[in-house]
Amino acid sequence: MPLIRRFVATLVAASLTLSTLPLRAQPAADSGLIRTEQLAAAESTAALQGDRARLMALLDRADLAAKLRERGVASDDLRARIAALTDAEAAELMARIDQAPAGADILGLVFTVFIVLLVTDILGFTKVFPFTRSVR
Repeated sequence: MPLIRRFVATLVAASLTLSTLPLRAQPAADSGLIRTEQLAAAESTAALQGDRARLMALLDRADLAAKLRERGVASDDLRARIAALTDAEAAELMARIDQAPAGADILGLVFTVFIVLLVTDILGFTKVFPFTRSVR
């Protein structure tokens, strides 16, 4: 029995060792692998097409369509102009829309309210935070 175990252990070790060795060097075209440059180009193309699709989706919003009608812009004309944009222009426009503030900066507002309440707590006008001591 120990002879069989030793033989099986040797066989398993040899097969595991040999399975890690490459059989032959295959070029990337034969193995079906995608190069990094191809992947990056495909992702950038998908992102640019996504920007154009997001711009077209913005035109479907009712509030935006109403504002455009108020200003005398037809949505069909705007769709044609978006379709005529280059990929770089569509990406730049979408980046500018994403960076534009949407009404107000809520984080700045919360921070300002916190500072005002903290100062009024320290001055003794309010007692909101338990970790402050009044100057009075």
